[in-house]
Amino acid sequence: LWDMPYLPLDPADLGRSYESVVRVNSQSGKGGIAFLLERDYNLSLPRRLQIEFSQVVQRTMDATGKEMTAPMLWDLFEQEYLRANTPFKYVTHHWRDDESPATISTTLECRDRVLTRAGHGNGPIDAFVDALDLQIRVHSYEERAIGHGSDADAIALIEIAADWLEGTLHGVGIHSSIVTASLLAVLSALNRGMA
Repeated sequence: LWDMPYLPLDPADLGRSYESVVRVNSQSGKGGIAFLLERDYNLSLPRRLQIEFSQVVQRTMDATGKEMTAPMLWDLFEQEYLRANTPFKYVTHHWRDDESPATISTTLECRDRVLTRAGHGNGPIDAFVDALDLQIRVHSYEERAIGHGSDADAIALIEIAADWLEGTLHGVGIHSSIVTASLLAVLSALNRGMA
């Protein structure tokens, strides 16, 4: 019947693009996940966070047996990194860098208790880690804008290590203030490690 085993079809012939057909399934690598999050949510992840999140995605797909779309990936990313607020939930902070060392005072909720802590350091993350007194080490840290213009939110991406953790763990914070986003990222990693 057919002289050709298949008919080559370019999605552009149907008014579509290759990008619109990108899906993530159990055989997909981290590249497809990173591509969809960057294309649809302007979220560019560091390589090691891509690897970590791809393992979260893989576990979810193994459990459900379904492929994931960009909105499903974003929801899973939010659930894993942005909604993790147990045991620590951020309430407020006050940052002062007009003296050396700089200081931070922070209020957190921890298991229905309100905690107020103070710490010192060479920057807000260092001072916050000092205030928490949990012997964690910052392995890597990145920050960038999500979106464009002066009203763009800031995203902070942090990787921490601790003697009580196996390997390293990532945390993510998004806020209009880069300092607050950074503190949220530290808490995200801690909460994920203590889950």
